[in-house]
Amino acid sequence: MYLEHFGLDEPPFRITPVTVFFFSGANRGEILDALIYSLSEAEGIVKVSGEVGSGKTMLCRMLLERLPEHVETIYLANPSLSREEMLYAIADALGLNIDGKRVGIVMHSIQNKLEEKAREGKRVVVLVDEAHAMPLGHAQHPEQARGEGPRRQACRRTGR
Repeated sequence: MYLEHFGLDEPPFRITPVTVFFFSGANRGEILDALIYSLSEAEGIVKVSGEVGSGKTMLCRMLLERLPEHVETIYLANPSLSREEMLYAIADALGLNIDGKRVGIVMHSIQNKLEEKAREGKRVVVLVDEAHAMPLGHAQHPEQARGEGPRRQACRRTGR
């Protein structure tokens, strides 16, 4: 009924946001622009927080579509992974051969790959959706990752 009333071809509300329905009003467009600028030009950690249903996951999806080509993204939709599983997921997304390797070796491999990407003029951004669901003790790890090496960032999206 509401599809016809609003002239829509498909339902606008789904579990995974449909970016064609992005609403840039209520400062969402400005927030998206600020995130794009911050993640493509500046170094550091960005945390997006807001009430349930306020559009945080939609912002992450929009970032995946709109970040410039020199920014490579790794999207982690399941933050309930262990610390080691997150490292392995990031390493896998970077195309690293990590089968059977110890965590320390995986971290070193990630570091080397990020340095290689920086030399190529590329940035790597890790988007962690639902970061509030990360196990206790994980929340400090994105900040620790920022402390050394070139151009590492995380967009932590929390439900709080």
